[in-house]
Amino acid sequence: MAPVIAVIAPGAMGAAVGKRLVGHGVKVLTSLTGRSSATAKRASDAGMIDAGDAEIASADFILAILPPGDALPLARRFASALAASDSKPVYVDCNAINPATVERIAAVIAPTGCAFVDAGILGPPPQGQGAGPRFYISGEAAPRAAALRQYGLEVHVLEGSLGAASALKMSYAGITKGTQAIGAAMILAAMRAGSADALVVELEFSQSEMLAQFRQQLPKMPAKAYRWVAEMQEIAGFVGDDPAARALYDGAANFYRRIAEDFQSAKAKASAIEQFLGKADKTR
Repeated sequence: MAPVIAVIAPGAMGAAVGKRLVGHGVKVLTSLTGRSSATAKRASDAGMIDAGDAEIASADFILAILPPGDALPLARRFASALAASDSKPVYVDCNAINPATVERIAAVIAPTGCAFVDAGILGPPPQGQGAGPRFYISGEAAPRAAALRQYGLEVHVLEGSLGAASALKMSYAGITKGTQAIGAAMILAAMRAGSADALVVELEFSQSEMLAQFRQQLPKMPAKAYRWVAEMQEIAGFVGDDPAARALYDGAANFYRRIAEDFQSAKAKASAIEQFLGKADKTR
């Protein structure tokens, strides 16, 4: 019999994961408390069912898929319901958080009697029948969460400490999203300085693969920047023993904060990035 799985919350990733699970015969619960009508529609379109905290706490698995700043508050919110539940679901934290934050969330879940699994999601949301993202999981209970492979998710169990999955996520996102921050910052600087045309030509000549990555990634970045602020802060904590590296990612967090603020108002920075990439498209 297929398990009952709660996916919180039905954002772009959560709803797509929920839809993939529903497509494999799983009953998927979610919480729409305080969520917008757009989020409610996204959940409905995915086949997810709105449920109260007590019903969610009776599921077989809870997948927490949220902006990183919401990860610890969610665990605290569900702690009492999980403690009262006889089902004791496996709580799988899939958020972009550093291993120290994982330990704090695990400490909240431990008194409830529920198993806890650390997970890092790498890759874009699943679409249609295509391959989805990779779920890397770690911790003593990780083999239990590996059962999710049967329901359309690509799951890899990592050896090592509880936070091994989040350490991988931090390392990977620090490279990919850190590179986007640096690339966008230099593109904006080139646009201000009037050197954009020359930069496009040189990138096309000597860094064509990098430019192709920017063409693919940067148009979508401004709309997601608000979510990446806390993620960069988590990465700054992850590299905290290296002050220079920490300053680098604190800076990336501030950069994404400014991009997010711009995207909610004039969209001047987003437009400048689009203009640069338009120049790049003309060189192909």
